[in-house]
Order: sequence, then C-alpha cells, then structure tokens
Amino acid sequence: MGIADRDYHRHRPQSSGFLAQLSPVVKWLLFANGGIFFVDLFIGHKMLDFGVFTIQSAIFEYQFWQFVTFQFLHGSLGHLLFNSITLYFFGPWMERWWGSKKFLIFYLLCGCAGAVFFTLLMFLGILPGGMESGMIGASAGIYGILIGVAVVAPDLRVALLFPPIELSMRQLAIALLVIPIGAILLSLGGNEGGEAGHLGGAILGFILVRYPGLLGMHAGMKIFRSQAARPPFESKLKPRTRFRMDEDSAVDLILDKVSREGFQSLTDDEREILRQASERQNSDS
Repeated sequence: MGIADRDYHRHRPQSSGFLAQLSPVVKWLLFANGGIFFVDLFIGHKMLDFGVFTIQSAIFEYQFWQFVTFQFLHGSLGHLLFNSITLYFFGPWMERWWGSKKFLIFYLLCGCAGAVFFTLLMFLGILPGGMESGMIGASAGIYGILIGVAVVAPDLRVALLFPPIELSMRQLAIALLVIPIGAILLSLGGNEGGEAGHLGGAILGFILVRYPGLLGMHAGMKIFRSQAARPPFESKLKPRTRFRMDEDSAVDLILDKVSREGFQSLTDDEREILRQASERQNSDS
C-alpha cells in the first residue's frame, strides 16, 4: 500500500471515555484553563489585575508576561466552555501533527500573535477604546489551531452543534475569518478587540503550519493535499492528511512512528529518509 493511501490514525487503538482521546498538552491546557477560571472566580477575579493584556501595562509598563497570562483567563463560564469544547475536539489533531513540544509552542505563539495584532490595530486607530482596553481568553491560540487543521486537511468534514450544519474545514476556516473581519470593519457585536485577537492567532497559525520549518520542523517535510474526492462525513474528527510520495516500506514505518509520537521523535537517519522520499516525489511531479 502506498503512502498516499495511509490514514494516520488507522493503527491508533480505540478507547472510550471523555478524556480518552485527549493528547497530553491539550489535556493540560484544559485543566489549566478550567482550574485558573474557578480559582480566579473564588478570589474575586484578582488575577485580572496582573494577568489581563493591555497595551499600557504589557508594553509601556513592561509587564511582558501578559502576552501569555491573558490566554489562561476567561471572563465568563460560557467563554471558557466555548474555548474548551473547541480545544477538546481540534487540539489533539494538531498536537499529533506537530508533536507535543512544538504544539505547545505553536499554541502559545498564536495566542501572543492575537495580542500583537490587537496592539497593531489599536495603534492604527481601527479598534475602539484605548491603551487601557483589556483582552483575555484562549481564543487566539484556538483560532490558530482551527486554521492549522484547515491548512493540513482542508477537505476534512466536521459537523457543528450550532448551527447544526456540516462543513469542510476549508469552509469553516473561511467563515472564521470573514466573521471577525466583518465585525471589526462594521463595528458589530462590541467585541472588536477580541475579534482582532482571533485574526492574529489565525494569521500566525496559517503561517506556521504552511511553513513548519519556522518552528524547526524538518525542511524536507511538506504538506500535500490529495486531489481525490472529499472523504465522507464521520461522527468523530479524524485527520485525512496524505503524503504523496513513493511506495516505500521504510517510510511507511517511519510515518507510523510520526503518528504515534510526533515528528520530534525521529532520529537524524529517519529524517533523512523522509527528506529523500520527499525529493523523489517532487522530481516525479
């Protein structure tokens, strides 16, 4: 069987339970977000005093940690639940693609990009408010995850709970970009700052997944999209990434290892085998 016919999760053992499908970093992020929210609620939201991102404090007062801390704070239970549900379903997919260490870096960088884009639009006078306007939430990092999945597997089918419709990841990504752009330009919804954060995370998520070498991913690995018909809808999210390279049993075994442990687990020899296989595919195309 050729590599182009592989399904990365084909050999993954099936297990049950609410947390069974979670990868390590996603599980840690969910517990961290939930735990911090309830602790902050218990102490009267005092964490907001030093954790919320504002341009005034984070940049002009040199409280640079706010580029990270705001990502773990949420203003309401609904805000937390929406981000947690999205992270639960899409985060493990992206973590297995990156590997745990690079996924955590990817997630936090996308969150930071949300704060940077918020700052840029505020300086340009596009956003209402001022330098004291605050931003909290994990949405920027989660938007990076969603756009990343759409880059790797644009034809992957997902069913939304609300509205109850089925979309491809490409269609979902387009909607996720159009909504915040429209909200900012038309001043709709009163959350223009948060929408700017969403866009910032999405933009960096696209760049990093499109060019994974920026995070140290092996330069020989590239994303190939199958031209076959879209896969049928499945009730559970499963990746449909394919690598269209030569039929090589050694490469097949290495990709099995990648699906289990991530790219960071490969030895130099294994990375070289994948690089050569990728070059052969490029020369044949």
